[in-house]
Amino acid sequence: MKFSGNNVLVTGSSRGIGAEIAKTLAGFGLKVWINYRSGAAEADAVKEVIEAAGGRAAVIGFDVSDEAAFVDAVKTIIDSDGELSYLVNNAGITNDKLALRMKTEDFMSVINANLTSCFIGCREFFKGARKKKFGSVVNIASIVGETGNAGQTNYSASKGGVIAMTKSFAQEAATSGIRYNTVTPGFIATEMTDALSDDVKASFTTKIPMKRFGNASEVAQATAFLLSDHASYITGETLKVNGGMNMA
Repeated sequence: MKFSGNNVLVTGSSRGIGAEIAKTLAGFGLKVWINYRSGAAEADAVKEVIEAAGGRAAVIGFDVSDEAAFVDAVKTIIDSDGELSYLVNNAGITNDKLALRMKTEDFMSVINANLTSCFIGCREFFKGARKKKFGSVVNIASIVGETGNAGQTNYSASKGGVIAMTKSFAQEAATSGIRYNTVTPGFIATEMTDALSDDVKASFTTKIPMKRFGNASEVAQATAFLLSDHASYITGETLKVNGGMNMA
């Protein structure tokens, strides 16, 4: 894929889908800034893999839900590289329980980590990118942000908010040459799903028309496409990577 920009920040990229996105984008020639909150060793390992393959990477640790830290991180990257061309807001958490048992702090902790942090990243990116009238953002949401899910009222709300917010940013930033899009993964094979029993995996698989979980690399490739020059006339879009589980 072709990229006119030079670098990208991928939040929550020390493991899982974020790590795969980081490796994929580095493979296309971008310098990748690998963000972590607590997994410093894992982030360093991702950096080593990228550099061993001939790519460029840097590690930057901060909590995306800390506004001052996020603002400082974007400034650090721009001071270092002279720009920030792309952003992938991938970091997020879950805190699952039925709504009747969910405390307000349980709800807000997920909203702040998943939605508020995404807003901060989108806003700070916009501030810098509008000066050169170029840039692209992909926000990683989730299929449950489109369909809802029992036991995940907070997570569903946060990811549904990301989808709607992305469309609003896309409208505001379009005349500045900046694009905002969303990827909504379905069931993806990660460390989290590996912990599920075979029976649970089988029950989920029956609901997926393609009859399998997705791979992190498939989410990464979709993300790379939306960031790239090949998607230059696509903004405000939600790209579903879910094996046909939700086609609405």
